[in-house]
Amino acid sequence: MSAHRHELRAQLLLALPILGGQLAQTANGFVDTMMAGRVSAADLAAVAVGASIWVPLFLFMTGVLMSATPILSRHLGGKAYHRVNPLAQQGLWLALGLGLVSALILRSMGPVLHWMDVDPTLLPKVQGYLHGLSWGMPGAALLLAMRSYTEAMNHTRPVLWVSVIGLLINVPANYVLIHGKFGLPALGGAGCGWATSLVMWSMALMMAFYIRRHPVYRPARLTLRQRHLELASMGYMLRLGLPVGLSIFFEVSIFAVIALLISSLGPEVVAGHQIALNFTSLIFMLPLSFALAATVRVGHARGRGDAAGLHLAVRCAMLMIATIGVAAGLLLMALRGWVPHIYTDNAEVIALAAHLLLFAGLYQVSDAIQVSASGCLRGFEDTAWPMLMTLLAYWGVGLPVGYLLALTDLWVPAMGPAGFWIGLLAGLTAAAALLSLRLRWRLRQPLPERSRPVEVERAA
Repeated sequence: MSAHRHELRAQLLLALPILGGQLAQTANGFVDTMMAGRVSAADLAAVAVGASIWVPLFLFMTGVLMSATPILSRHLGGKAYHRVNPLAQQGLWLALGLGLVSALILRSMGPVLHWMDVDPTLLPKVQGYLHGLSWGMPGAALLLAMRSYTEAMNHTRPVLWVSVIGLLINVPANYVLIHGKFGLPALGGAGCGWATSLVMWSMALMMAFYIRRHPVYRPARLTLRQRHLELASMGYMLRLGLPVGLSIFFEVSIFAVIALLISSLGPEVVAGHQIALNFTSLIFMLPLSFALAATVRVGHARGRGDAAGLHLAVRCAMLMIATIGVAAGLLLMALRGWVPHIYTDNAEVIALAAHLLLFAGLYQVSDAIQVSASGCLRGFEDTAWPMLMTLLAYWGVGLPVGYLLALTDLWVPAMGPAGFWIGLLAGLTAAAALLSLRLRWRLRQPLPERSRPVEVERAA
């Protein structure tokens, strides 16, 4: 029992600052949605459609750059401090490239929006929002790379403080840019995109300053005084991170496709869907934060060659995150009639959002289990099979079931948005089952003592 208490405490100490930081960052989306909704339903819908495009892209970057966490954790667990700075630098170079590509993608979405038949009245607002936001994507990517480094160092508090300060910047920036204060033009919902870019770069600069100055990083400080470019190490990081990014993209892009598919049903339907999605995204930060902590703990145990500690870390992570899923589901069901009032006064939008939150409450346990298993598997640096499993679950089960229920009369009369949310429940349940089986198989494999891929090793 003392070993379990020690492990639970270690994961809590890691996860709680991550959770605070994740909630603060996700609250930026909450603030954008709420402030745009107070302008008009059209502005809220424009932010919803824009978010359905840039958020999956941002989370794809997040997944790819997460690859640095288990790699750095394993080296730190094995006390290979001389390799930490060179490997962390590869994360920075990879982040810079991803950020620039993401910015170009966001500026090129006009034809895609036309092809998806987005309401023509929303197009200028959506494109203005995405253009403003594109300027912040390189800063966001660099922030993610530095976050992976500091989490691997078992020092997660800066993630919290930097994210809270970013949220505090976002609120007045939104107000000024949405309503056109201090002589600036009133941009409406598009102003949220420009404000988010300002927040992203501010957070990246604050994190860089903290890492440079704080003594906790001294044993393996990230610095660019001696620059390293290791194509083999970067390639391994990309091979490990790309499946993670795709796995996250497969899940989140379902929400994006749903938002685009229902965009022709009118701004009230899009707004109701966005409210339910935005609030459940806040709730999702709970299990995700503990899954990130599990990745670090599993990586450290692998670096030490500690099989018993590895099994203990997995057991504690799955127990805590499953408990969180049950609590989150009950909370959503209890508060689903009250939550939409935070966002809007529109009675039609409130009724639809409250209905959709019922289905969101039902899938919380499945979502918690799948994200927990995925986090543990990342600690094993096992990402390819989980990617294929999530592809099957989300796109082979979730989206087809949702489409048939929502927009066709094949099984039942078309259910509208509720059908898509039932499909999400089916897809997340399938993902939870498949990833849990993969994790169980992985735990049965022998753990080579302090095994390391050749690609990321250099002579001291």
